[in-house]
Amino acid sequence: MPEVPVFADGVQRALELTDGAGGQGVALQASGRTAEDAARFREMFTAARTAEWTEFLADCGKFEEEIAKDRIAKFTLAELEEEEQSLERLRRWHRDLTARDVFGAPEAAEAGIRLKQCTAVCEDYAERVFAALHTSDEDPS
Repeated sequence: MPEVPVFADGVQRALELTDGAGGQGVALQASGRTAEDAARFREMFTAARTAEWTEFLADCGKFEEEIAKDRIAKFTLAELEEEEQSLERLRRWHRDLTARDVFGAPEAAEAGIRLKQCTAVCEDYAERVFAALHTSDEDPS
């Protein structure tokens, strides 16, 4: 992994866990022998983040599809809570990916936009749930 501050605590923690389990861990500093090696490493690391961002974007799509289905018939607090938990999982995942994406994969910007869209979709769904619950509370039949 790149030698950047965001990974320092994780490396230290991995060494401590390894030592605590009776193993031996070693952290080494490495650099490319040439500028091309360094560029290749950067490309490889960014490609791995790109794959993660792609998966994140796919999950954003699944989240939006799920809420679209729920908007048709499921206006319950239980469904809303489930969707809010899914949104919170997306937020944590986005935060974690952002921390790891030290070279800035191109998909990161799109992921930020999609997360905002997911948030807006969930907020709209919440308003519909509360409106439906309020309406059903007033309906004496």
